[in-house]
Amino acid sequence: MTNIKAKKVLIVGGGIGGLTAAIALRQVGIDVDLVELKAEWSVYGVGIIQQGNVVREMARLGIADQCLSHGYSFDKVRICNAQGNELTIIPGKRLAGDAFPANMALPRIDLHNILLEKATRLGAHIELGVTVESFEQKPDGVSVCLTTGRISEYDLLIGADGIYSKIRAMLLGDQFKPVFTGQGGWRCNMPRFPEIDCLTVYRGERGGQAGFCPLKDNLMYMLQTTAEPGNPWFDANELHTLFKQRLAEFEGPIARARDEFVTDPAQVIYKPFETIFMEQWHAGRVLLIGDAVHATTPHLGQGAGMAIEDAVVIAEELQAYPVEKALERFMVRRFERCKFIVETSLQIGTWEMDRSLPADFDGAVRRMLEVTAQPI
Repeated sequence: MTNIKAKKVLIVGGGIGGLTAAIALRQVGIDVDLVELKAEWSVYGVGIIQQGNVVREMARLGIADQCLSHGYSFDKVRICNAQGNELTIIPGKRLAGDAFPANMALPRIDLHNILLEKATRLGAHIELGVTVESFEQKPDGVSVCLTTGRISEYDLLIGADGIYSKIRAMLLGDQFKPVFTGQGGWRCNMPRFPEIDCLTVYRGERGGQAGFCPLKDNLMYMLQTTAEPGNPWFDANELHTLFKQRLAEFEGPIARARDEFVTDPAQVIYKPFETIFMEQWHAGRVLLIGDAVHATTPHLGQGAGMAIEDAVVIAEELQAYPVEKALERFMVRRFERCKFIVETSLQIGTWEMDRSLPADFDGAVRRMLEVTAQPI
């Protein structure tokens, strides 16, 4: 084991986890190269919820104000039945202090632009259309050959390249693959209804849940989780029709939004829920973070949040300790927390698909809030 701290890190993947890691590492004085396979930036999805634990880390990174200015803030979650009647309110926690809300939500493209601008301004070197061709582990570093042919030496390589991580396959083998959970998620942006002033969830009686999340004063997205046995493929031109069919049991605001705004298939996003949880996250001088090792379903709204926390923690540990010790401490701080999120999210999905099981949806959410309120 060497006693040399990291001075230069390569991050593979320019998503939320990768860009946040670039910011956090630059803030502690570590040189960062980031490569992204896509030749042009493209951001998948509609909106993202930042719960109290994520707001806290965004404040520490110095970008919470920007997120707040581009999005919508709220301090509670409203739970309703399929008819639109309120069942309960689950209050959030202002973990970043009174200056910031318990929750913030904003369009994914806005979050991407905020992260990209911050990482670039801090001096991260970012290349598009580039990824890792191969790497060679050494006792005190890793030699990386990029697809451009350039070979560079790094103290640490971080794979933040998503649920189908190439770095994971190169490091640990391609036998580790995501698993379809039996459900899928539907999303569609639309004008915000005045009464939707927080994340509002409607519990269906036939299976999944639907809901709204406000993103701006004039924008919200509608969401739904549904059982999709066999992981079917859907014609992109039929997505609006399929979404409306799945929303048929709901009344109230969901029915209004369904009938008025789910009209264009190009505005509907469907994604099958896949998950992976790895027991091993690093080997030598290569570390996997975010969806590459703990991809979760969106039932608790913590997928991106766990990647952001990963990024903050590895920067803290690399600032304080040599790489080997930093990786050990990183795992102690991250493993059980991320495992809890993945397993609890899967449990909620199982309850949605099999209503014969005893379920405690609200209790699961409240436990998540207690766990994530703890320091990372």
